[in-house]
Amino acid sequence: MTDQVDNWHKLARYDTNMQGELHANLLRNNGITVSLQPLSAIPGMNSGIVLWVESTDLAEAQRILDTIPTDGAALLDEMSDADFDALSAAQSNPIQGNSIIDDNNGGND
Repeated sequence: MTDQVDNWHKLARYDTNMQGELHANLLRNNGITVSLQPLSAIPGMNSGIVLWVESTDLAEAQRILDTIPTDGAALLDEMSDADFDALSAAQSNPIQGNSIIDDNNGGND
C-alpha cells in the first residue's frame, strides 16, 4: 500500500476516530485541506482513521502535528498548579441539572 495517492499524502493514522477528527480540525483551522479515511465501513465502529493532506500542505501539516504533546506524563509536568485548581473546581462543582429535562414529571406540567 502506498502512502501517496495522486497529490494526496498519508499524514497520520489514529486508533480512534475522535483523535483523528480533533487533529483534522486543528489542521483545517490552520488553513490546511484534510481528507479523512475511516478504517471501517461500518458507522460507529470507531476502528481508527487516516488523515490525508495535499502534497503542498504536507510539511506544514506535519509541523503542526509535531507540536501536539502526546506524552501524558509530560503534559502533566507542564501543567501549573492553577491548571490543576481549575480542573479540581470544575469537578467538585458539577453543573446543576436542567429543570426542563430533569423535572421527572413525564412531560406533564
